[in-house]
Amino acid sequence: MSIVMDILGSYRRPRAMFRRRVGGEIREDRAIAVLMGACVIVFVAQWPRLSREAFQQGEDVQMLIGATLLAWVFIMPLILYAIGSLSHMVARLFGGRGNAYRARFALFWALLCAAPLWLLNGLVAGFIGPGPALQVTGIIALAGFLAFWSINWREAEYP
Repeated sequence: MSIVMDILGSYRRPRAMFRRRVGGEIREDRAIAVLMGACVIVFVAQWPRLSREAFQQGEDVQMLIGATLLAWVFIMPLILYAIGSLSHMVARLFGGRGNAYRARFALFWALLCAAPLWLLNGLVAGFIGPGPALQVTGIIALAGFLAFWSINWREAEYP
């Protein structure tokens, strides 16, 4: 099954898709691929908003895209690795039986599954701009990410 079909399947059966994707063995290459894919998609989702801001403020769009590239593709993976590892330590305090790899993968897979929602949010930010529609799509994207993360994290730490 392709990754796109697994992401769509996560909207129907998130636990089953997470178990299928995390696998039985520790594969950091799989985790980093999922994380980088998710970060690149979220980076691309920012382009319409950045283009709108550059046009409205008379700035160079390339500078804004470069700064966003640095943030999402180089810095956020490090931060997300730390958050994923920290979430495992918190789970251990409350009786979690998973491992750090599964806890990190839960976060990374949640970000990738929520990426279509972030793409929608980026389109709304770019084409409609600030307002209720942007707030609603932002809340939906954040809620989707948090829902996926909580489901995946529980599956990873309390199987």
